[in-house]
Amino acid sequence: MENIAIEVKNISKTYKLYTKQTDRMREAFSITGKKYHKEFNALSDIGFQVHEGEMLGIIGKNGAGKSTMLKIITGVLTPTEGELVINGKISALLELGAGFNPEYTGIENAYLNGTMIGFTKEEMDLKIKEIIEFADIGDFIYQPVKTYSSGMFARLAFAVAINVDPDILIVDEALSVGDAFFQAKCYKKMDELKRSGKTILFVSHDMGSIIKYCDRAVIIDHGKKIKEGPAEEMVNIYKRILVNQYDEQKETEPKEEISSDQNQDIFIKDHGLDSWKASMLMNPNKEEYGNGQADIIDFGLFDIDGKTTNTIRKLDEFYLKMKIQFHENIENPIFAFAIKDLKGTDLCGTNTFIEGIETGVCKSGEIVEVSFKQKMMLQNGQYLLQLGCTGYQKDELVVYKRLYDVCCIQVISDKITNGYFDIDSKVEIKRG
Repeated sequence: MENIAIEVKNISKTYKLYTKQTDRMREAFSITGKKYHKEFNALSDIGFQVHEGEMLGIIGKNGAGKSTMLKIITGVLTPTEGELVINGKISALLELGAGFNPEYTGIENAYLNGTMIGFTKEEMDLKIKEIIEFADIGDFIYQPVKTYSSGMFARLAFAVAINVDPDILIVDEALSVGDAFFQAKCYKKMDELKRSGKTILFVSHDMGSIIKYCDRAVIIDHGKKIKEGPAEEMVNIYKRILVNQYDEQKETEPKEEISSDQNQDIFIKDHGLDSWKASMLMNPNKEEYGNGQADIIDFGLFDIDGKTTNTIRKLDEFYLKMKIQFHENIENPIFAFAIKDLKGTDLCGTNTFIEGIETGVCKSGEIVEVSFKQKMMLQNGQYLLQLGCTGYQKDELVVYKRLYDVCCIQVISDKITNGYFDIDSKVEIKRG
């Protein structure tokens, strides 16, 4: 069994909220023991483990309790109930400039943070050069940090956090600050730390980074742990939570077994002679959800001649079509598609809202056909297709139907260029 770096056992954090400051005094001296506060449960009975060398993502909406959980793990906050076991030295990047004294210079703050972690001055003397080089803020390293921009804060804070050789690195949204070059530098360093066997706890709203970097993820919502598991699977569940399409009880109910006769009926229904998707390479493990006001009843890929296909040649034009049946009158629905790689990274996609298309009122019982025409720029390989029909009702995003990983797209090419996309470069050389 792998060694445990962090073990969170039934952690709860409750705050007492007072309407007025004087209520604290009244409650403290109340003879009858009357309470003048309301209790707010920031965290309720949360438990999970992080193994040594693992990168675990924590995801959830704003106010879900993620930062509170990290502050408890780093010792900034004390839990109301529960137990926490930490095996190793923690370096945390919780909030921009947290733990920095604004009157101290950058170098003085680096030594201060090292001391707080447990290093001696002599040990920090050996690390300070690497910190200065990584931060790369020039002579500002000798100036008080109160004179720093937010980008300089981020550079110095991250440089200190990763160069003090932690066993466990905790990062809370800190990588979203700074320019593109600095962010790329940070992600590269995190990748190096992960490969070297460091344990990383990572909080981010960037679901692409969660899927790319994390081995597993934990979902927290309203102070409770919803679920934990493989990162991509948890991201898909989190997307459903965001649009109120996740029913935890229903998810844990045993699936009804389908007989072979029922399977045949479903196949005939979904793959009729006139069905586009009958020609597609369908995923038996696709994920679908929605509120039932509309259904995506058919879809397909078509080459430039209008023939259905699973295979698109790179740099060829093709069509993606889908049919949506409406069960209620819906105003201005949004039709969307996206393509991602087999690791779950979103690569490209668009929708009618982005394209500036007014879809009008779709009436109950109506079937609408939507066609997207584009050029295939992706490299040779296999990809997964996502389809959606959503919209806004009273400024709230509503999912009528979504299909995730519904089928496979094969891109073929006799020329492989660098990266995810072929930018279709035209090369010209002149001599003389």
